[in-house]
Amino acid sequence: MSQAYTPGLKVTPHVRWRSKRVLPIAGEVLVSAGQAVGAQDVVARTLMPGDVTPVNLAKLLSIPAGDVPKAMLKQVGESIAAGELLARSQGLFGLFKSEAKSPATGTVESISAVTGQVMLRGEPLAVQVRAFLTGTVVEVLPNEGVVVEADVALIQGIFGIGGEAYGPIRSVCSKPDQDLTDDRIAADMKGAVIVGGRRITQAAVRKAQQLGAAAIVSGGIDDHDLREILGYDLGVAVTGAEQIGLTVIITEGFGDIAMAERTFKLLEQHAGAQASVNGATQIRAGVMRPEIVVSLSDASQKRSAGMSAQVEGGVLAPGVTVRIIREPYFGQLGQVTALPSEPRVLASESKARVVEVRLSSGQTAVVPRANVELIEG
Repeated sequence: MSQAYTPGLKVTPHVRWRSKRVLPIAGEVLVSAGQAVGAQDVVARTLMPGDVTPVNLAKLLSIPAGDVPKAMLKQVGESIAAGELLARSQGLFGLFKSEAKSPATGTVESISAVTGQVMLRGEPLAVQVRAFLTGTVVEVLPNEGVVVEADVALIQGIFGIGGEAYGPIRSVCSKPDQDLTDDRIAADMKGAVIVGGRRITQAAVRKAQQLGAAAIVSGGIDDHDLREILGYDLGVAVTGAEQIGLTVIITEGFGDIAMAERTFKLLEQHAGAQASVNGATQIRAGVMRPEIVVSLSDASQKRSAGMSAQVEGGVLAPGVTVRIIREPYFGQLGQVTALPSEPRVLASESKARVVEVRLSSGQTAVVPRANVELIEG
């Protein structure tokens, strides 16, 4: 049977999923192997060194750099508060003394008689890593973190912004081709993962921010709206660190694109359930997808979800579901019907290996294999 390999998105009602949860630097792991954890339980923590604030005392006090050590009122290793006196010049015959106050709270890290600079190290920053999944710790990585495993319903999106968030799923559209507009968002959705259908409007995102929603999920978004929401043009390397007050996940792409029917129904099925979401996206080497995860914590949930047919990761073969990611069929889903072995001449007059896809309309599209993305069940 013909087959090929292509990148894929997972949209599945039941899969055994592992999440590696690690600290940015060495720290303390708070759980042990075999321990049950909740999605928001802290599993590891550490202290990141505070920011460094340079202070040019030679300039501030109008003294030679070599005189700075003698002018110091605080020495290396001593703590100081913002606004507290840091140094005082000797003045002329004991008169006309100049003083310099600390611009930040922290510790004096270094004093240079060569540059006249003093370095202040800010307070350590506490960093905590949460489990993200409600499941079991299957591996402890000493001083680094853990690996958590759980049975979950998993939906990976195309694009996202914002980091990890948690909350109950609230579906606000009755059909996947309905836009997620601001009038669909109510005051009782604070802390919720709001799920729409087609395009998220800028007004809807603004309202969700004001209400304190945890996340907002829909099929598409206009690139102009995204730019207005962020206040700048987004780069294409890695997202997830944006500070906009909530996480946004797009399941299909840019523009007026309805959410895939299977994605919409799966999210609708879990309305009211607690979800973990992460908007972090990386589209270059080391692909990372935004995701919505619902832990199936009991047997009844697992039974109701059912086990979807599993496809070997990345295998493009007849019968599998794909999304076309280039015009003129951009965003459409269909089933692979054939993988011709010989390259074909395209409309652009170039040659490429192609895939034949039967769309939901019944039409068969012939597109380059590079223009499809596997929807893994």
